[in-house]
Amino acid sequence: MSIRDLAPEHVRAIAPYVPGKPISETARELGIPERDIVKLASNENPLGPSPKAIAALAGAMADLALYPDGSGYELRRVIARKQSVSPENVVLGNGSNDVLELVARTFLGRNESAVYSQHGFVVYRLAVQALGAAHIEVPARQFGHDLEAILAAIRPNTKLVFLANPNNPTGTFLPWAEVERFVARVPDHTLVVIDEAYGEYLDPEIASPTSSWISRFPNLVVSRSLSKAYGLAGLRIGYGLANATAVELIDRVRQPFNVNHLAMVAACAALDDADFIARSRRENAAGLAQLQKGFEGLGLSFISSVANFITVKVGDAARLYGALLRRGVIVRPISAYGLPEHLRITVGTQAQNARFLSALAEALAER
Repeated sequence: MSIRDLAPEHVRAIAPYVPGKPISETARELGIPERDIVKLASNENPLGPSPKAIAALAGAMADLALYPDGSGYELRRVIARKQSVSPENVVLGNGSNDVLELVARTFLGRNESAVYSQHGFVVYRLAVQALGAAHIEVPARQFGHDLEAILAAIRPNTKLVFLANPNNPTGTFLPWAEVERFVARVPDHTLVVIDEAYGEYLDPEIASPTSSWISRFPNLVVSRSLSKAYGLAGLRIGYGLANATAVELIDRVRQPFNVNHLAMVAACAALDDADFIARSRRENAAGLAQLQKGFEGLGLSFISSVANFITVKVGDAARLYGALLRRGVIVRPISAYGLPEHLRITVGTQAQNARFLSALAEALAER
């Protein structure tokens, strides 16, 4: 018997999550100076972190010898004020990925199932598979969620439905009125997890109303991230909103120090920086328009996006990914999401977007 045989079969069957290629690794492998590499692979904010978060971190260094507040008292209250809920409705995570996994570990058993959409965030499948539960993938509709098909896929043993809005990696969006009607029709024995990692990039006219649904839908969990628009990906901080009973149960499986002190300090400050979010949204809208115009000029089709990335059909995506990498531009291949002919491009600065489009034109011409 090998060490591998000691792991359960459902764990051995997991294909590990592969994140966007880091700049330092690319520089080592290709011998390109780090300063000459553009990373548009992980949906990070090209403006960097909120300035208020950076200022707050400067005063928090002296406390590094102490354990963080395991309850996240202050951050939970900041989130509660911002979202107009009670602190008892807030659970903290080491990034929103942590929240998604905590929900799965809390509510999903081995003889139960979870439902998610084709082209949905790969962590949904990984979280379910790690528990030995059944995962049900519902075919997408126009690269987005087919809510009727998802409802039809729910079984008596289905405990979770994952729904990202906007969706990653396709950037598609469903009107909130449709999502609300969907949640109302989901059976009481099934929790709906709405993943809103990219919610801050939505225009204010279509901003998420889901925090106001918590009191009406006890089977609703909403996950949010500060890794994207707030620019705190390196600190790993996210949170969930849910019924107080659901939060209390999730806290039973949550590690007491799952969020570090610096992350909580930065998050408290960043959540108060409305000007930075507004600027990030404006820059992102301009960047999306720049990339779309570039794709049209190259004769490429793309999936319209409301997030801080866009997915474009390039044909031989694996070859184009390698060709761009050799030119010092890192993007994201998404064959693992069932899109082998597409690449996902994070919206960068105007200069970064122009660099990518120039490199893409060169790479396409190589054919």
